[in-house]
Amino acid sequence: MSPIEPKHHIVGQSVPRRDGIGHVTGQTVYVDDISFPDMLHLKMVRSPIHHGRIRSIDFSEAEKVPGFVRVLTHADVPKNIYTILCLIGVGPDEEPVLAVDKVLYKGEPIAAIVAETEAAATEAVSRVRLDLEELPAVFDVEEALKPDAPVLKHWGTNYFVYEGHHCRRVRLGDVEKGFAEADVIVEEVYNTSPIEHAPTETTACVAKPEPNGRYTVYTNTQALFFTLDNTALILQIPFNKLHFVGGTVGGGFGGKVDVITEPIATLAAMKTGRPVKYRYTREEEMRVSSTRSAWRMYFKDGVMKDGRIIARKVISYADSGAYNRHTPYAVTKHAANVAGPYAIPNVYIDAYCVYTNRQPASAMRGFGVTPASFAIECQMDKIAQTIGMDPWEIRFINAYRNGDIKPHQKVVEDATLIEVMQAAARLVGHPLPERLMQMNSWDREKA
Repeated sequence: MSPIEPKHHIVGQSVPRRDGIGHVTGQTVYVDDISFPDMLHLKMVRSPIHHGRIRSIDFSEAEKVPGFVRVLTHADVPKNIYTILCLIGVGPDEEPVLAVDKVLYKGEPIAAIVAETEAAATEAVSRVRLDLEELPAVFDVEEALKPDAPVLKHWGTNYFVYEGHHCRRVRLGDVEKGFAEADVIVEEVYNTSPIEHAPTETTACVAKPEPNGRYTVYTNTQALFFTLDNTALILQIPFNKLHFVGGTVGGGFGGKVDVITEPIATLAAMKTGRPVKYRYTREEEMRVSSTRSAWRMYFKDGVMKDGRIIARKVISYADSGAYNRHTPYAVTKHAANVAGPYAIPNVYIDAYCVYTNRQPASAMRGFGVTPASFAIECQMDKIAQTIGMDPWEIRFINAYRNGDIKPHQKVVEDATLIEVMQAAARLVGHPLPERLMQMNSWDREKA
């Protein structure tokens, strides 16, 4: 009996996006298109400085603006702490929903103004008088780790503490012995800058009280139930009091998982009994929404003349900005991947999550891993150039195979790296020597 030929309806086909027609014809409904009768608008009073102590706040002139409804401060928030990492077991919680006595970055939210119109809310915000004592700020990860740097965290350091350690550490073999035995040492430093997600629709939500006592929240979050759970924790209400409605995200890429707008908008709806819209302006999206972390990565590799990398040492610094968000988790992922998909017998990795007075960083498309991949592959090219070897060959020689042990002690399964590189070479028309085409991810003897 002949095998039945599979029918591929998706693979290899050009498939129209389900929402494509709505986007290009202007029919798509975004969160900012949603409106209700008697809807209020929320705008945020933000810190004009990077680091400072809050002495006092004067709302008296803001209250005189026609259309002003009320102000919300940290005293109004039942649990005034963002809880976005506690649900995955990472702590401590350290970012306030609304600032209490200090601000750690320019644009940090201090108080929320609720008004009848967006214009009234914006005007009221401009009339709030802040008395702030400006404090020294730090903007570089290595400067932040120096003894004389201003300390940003209440636990006394400018770094996240991993199980009692100053960084996330990975060790395999003896890296110094590997360097001593190597024919060549290749060193380089790689830097990435913060990257803004730049979504089509800015971060936004609308919170609406319902007659049954629940609150419906229309939001462009990327993680609907994650956001619902965190909002309930911050507001200290049962989860079933909230009904979250998602829809068109309007572009996110990781940045719309931070649960920044929903808790305060819902709180405003609870306090006023009216629907409340809170959306970022484009300026806010660029200046205060989470970015991809900036990274600084120091690589030192011990290499043999035949192309084998026998030792790799990496010291990495992730700029978390002023608060955790998802960066401590990103650093863990980074540490597990920054040695690359290569079989290196001696590995030493120190990966730091560092706090500075920049806007907080968070998730973005493979966060922690993407900057590692950039640095790794740049380093592989530099190694190939240094020893005079084809950059394809250097990767085949060092590619990990099934059964190899990764630096963090995980056994490699279903590697297929060699097969992917062979396929890539065929696709781009790059001729590979027969010995490389005969290699596979199972049989190291064919290396």
